[in-house]
Amino acid sequence: MAEKKLYKSKDKKIAGVCGGFAEYLNLDPTLVRVIWAAFSLLAGAGVLLYFVCAVIMPQPEN
Repeated sequence: MAEKKLYKSKDKKIAGVCGGFAEYLNLDPTLVRVIWAAFSLLAGAGVLLYFVCAVIMPQPEN
């Protein structure tokens, strides 16, 4: 079985971070984006975490 890896998604709105998490977790990308937006508004750290992920997450191999 192939090892799952976390990559930025080609299905992206900004940088592909939420789409990448959605693909990795087999979830709907819209759901991940809504949860991430709510976390950003309520906890405030989501925006910073998004940009950190956008910098460190690799591009897809194909």
